[in-house]
Amino acid sequence: MTLSNAGFNLAELAVIVRSGVPESRHFGWLVALDANGTVAAHLGDDSIQVLPRSTTKPLQALACLIAGADLSDEELAIAAGSHTGEDAHAEAVRSILSRAQLDESALRCPVDWPEDEPTRERLIRDGETRSRVRMNCSGKHAAMLLACVTNGWDTSSYLEPSHPLQRLILETVQRMSGVEVAHTAVDGCGAPLFSTTVEGLARAFRGLVAAEEGTNERRVADAMRSHPFFVGGDNHANSDTMSRIPGVLAKGGAEGVIGMAAASGQAVAMKIVDGSPRATTLLALRILGALGVDTSAAGSLTELPILGGGIPVGSIVPGADVEDWLTATRTGIR
Repeated sequence: MTLSNAGFNLAELAVIVRSGVPESRHFGWLVALDANGTVAAHLGDDSIQVLPRSTTKPLQALACLIAGADLSDEELAIAAGSHTGEDAHAEAVRSILSRAQLDESALRCPVDWPEDEPTRERLIRDGETRSRVRMNCSGKHAAMLLACVTNGWDTSSYLEPSHPLQRLILETVQRMSGVEVAHTAVDGCGAPLFSTTVEGLARAFRGLVAAEEGTNERRVADAMRSHPFFVGGDNHANSDTMSRIPGVLAKGGAEGVIGMAAASGQAVAMKIVDGSPRATTLLALRILGALGVDTSAAGSLTELPILGGGIPVGSIVPGADVEDWLTATRTGIR
């Protein structure tokens, strides 16, 4: 059920079914890779470059490592993550800043409340205000600042696309994805955002998990998988995925983007064009499962109910193009 929009094809990736009625449909692009790196699924036209949002954070963290930032595994995980602002997250960010001999005022991400609701409510009760350290991108920004201090680069301009660190990040995104960046935008946190394709994202995530032990690439993957709490937080889909399924690397981003890869090399990435992320983890896990990854421990992450009056009355299911691919994979005719 592909659609043509603005000259490119969109695949139907997910359908929301309420009381037996298809209520909403999510379209976009999806690419999956077999364990050996060959394309296993190519749904929709992947020629267009997308803005990967926070799905690119593992590559930004990788560039910070390449630049010499001295990060512990927990700090590397939070640099590659979108944390929920819990106390342990704030402490990790402050630890990175302390090593750079900087304080929170050096961060150029916006001030924000924690995404974690209990933490946010407690801070409000205690009379605290929004802060940069609680913003979900503060780990990335702190790592960028440490990389700058390590190299003697200016810290006040670290978010300028022409800054040496951002040029290194651009080179890292291009190298890992195999795609030349066509667009430079500004992310929600103020950092430069480099475009790539969905297939490029899948290849980048596969490159992280398939890298040799001891390399910077593998260090990023291992840190995220060993410390998933610092990638997201309690009840966070990325963290839950990595906690439940050993060896899987997962990182979603705003506007319906996600990348996921298994230790055995299978990888998947997608972009939902309406920007909704609600089906991305479900779809990525279904695809990896069809490619031979044991996702049996995923549980509720692959079964998302639609509620009516507080009880399940429907579910989110794979769209027609994904279901066709899953069927063909099960029957061995893809």
